[in-house]
Amino acid sequence: MKICWSPLAVERLEDIYEFIATDNNSAAQKLVNTIFKKVATLSKNPKRGRKVPEANREEIREVFEGEYRIIYRVESKKVFILTIKNFKQLLPGKDIE
Repeated sequence: MKICWSPLAVERLEDIYEFIATDNNSAAQKLVNTIFKKVATLSKNPKRGRKVPEANREEIREVFEGEYRIIYRVESKKVFILTIKNFKQLLPGKDIE
């Protein structure tokens, strides 16, 4: 399956990087690389993530990396990364539409 990133997901990943990089640039880069690796694994097994409780829809799923929820939608031939959120943050409905 092909992996596609929404503009919101890219923006959130950049925000996470910038926030962490203010204290530790190498830790920020390591986290971003780890997130990319985790997302890449979804191409072979997209349904391994759990259903997002707030959405309660079979095609909206999430996997975790550290403190972050990687939220995605499974489509017929692609995995669409919708957003990335800290697990302590509420997930606005607009992030998964």
